[in-house]
Amino acid sequence: MAARGEAGWQDRRTISPRFLRYVAFALLAMVANLAVQELVVRGWTTAPLLVAIAAGTAAGFAIKYLLDKLWVFDDAFTGYRQEASKIALYGLFSVGTTVIFWATELAFWMIWQTASAKYAGAVLGLALGYVIKFCLDRRFVFKAARS
Repeated sequence: MAARGEAGWQDRRTISPRFLRYVAFALLAMVANLAVQELVVRGWTTAPLLVAIAAGTAAGFAIKYLLDKLWVFDDAFTGYRQEASKIALYGLFSVGTTVIFWATELAFWMIWQTASAKYAGAVLGLALGYVIKFCLDRRFVFKAARS
């Protein structure tokens, strides 16, 4: 292992600009998700909560996919079939990492049974999920743009 002052050590510890964009776009997608949910609730007062959640999730997913594709992984359009495959795999990884997020949040709640613990678990689960998802997206979804 390289010593602290050597070039190799710091390179492994630096957060890439690509990952920082990924995190920023995750935050933007979360805001879009919540904004669409609020628009549905206010604009369609008879809609059940699940309709608002589904609409927000769809908006957040679409925004995040496009931003990741274009600005994080610089991925070119390679045809409709390939694009559909990428979207399906991206969605599958999204579901998988959401399970990690929910499981961590619920585990913290079940162990400590406080709101603070629940939110700490949520933050930890989200952070872990996004790191895993970034690695999966880079390796399997947007293969040509590996860094």
